[in-house]
Amino acid sequence: MATADSGDSPQAYARLAGVLYLVIIIAGALGELCIRGKLVIAGDPAATAGRIMASESLWRLGIAGDLAMHVCDVFVMWALYVLLRPVNRDLALLNLLLNLVQTAVLVANKSLLLMPLFLLGDAPYLKAFDAEQLQAWSYLAIRLHEHGFGIGLVFFGFVCLVEGYLIRKSRYLPALIGGLMQLAGACYLVNSAALLLAPALAARLFPAIMLPCLVAELSLAAWLTFKGVKREAWLERQRTLVAS
Repeated sequence: MATADSGDSPQAYARLAGVLYLVIIIAGALGELCIRGKLVIAGDPAATAGRIMASESLWRLGIAGDLAMHVCDVFVMWALYVLLRPVNRDLALLNLLLNLVQTAVLVANKSLLLMPLFLLGDAPYLKAFDAEQLQAWSYLAIRLHEHGFGIGLVFFGFVCLVEGYLIRKSRYLPALIGGLMQLAGACYLVNSAALLLAPALAARLFPAIMLPCLVAELSLAAWLTFKGVKREAWLERQRTLVAS
């Protein structure tokens, strides 16, 4: 447990969280835009199957990159817990738990991206099905992954709401970034609710509804990386926590 005598440790945690958060944002964008966005053809299972099997190594790289991103996320949530615990220990713990659930859901969801590789392979037992069936099931697995991602973001929406509140109340991180994070949380929740309850509305909202999320998370990651926290204010809060 960090103490009031922990020197520059809050800045070390801030830098760790910020750098890894930037890695997560970049890796997530590359996975969606440069890999799945390149290989998945909306509404065309046959073309999607052909592209995946023609670039199997790229598809596998995308899955591995996503898993590495989620490992980084564990370190980010740990560092943010340490940084935000002096504000409110119980809410910081709640934020950590919500984030853990979100990450666990997203990690489990990655197994769906392995399904096309199994279904489109050359195993003898696949000969019981025709090519169109296997392509359709592969495409279905990819669509299920998209919805599983939306389910995970329900928990992350609440993470952003709680985290934003803690940042606003901290006095050692910008209140503006806290407000932006809470706005991002609301956008995540609206997007996930629309995806599950009103898919046509979700299609109209996306990708515009994700812009506030990108701005908020990039702002937080960049601030932690290049500015860190107000050390004396953090230490004062930490001393109060230790004394309580």
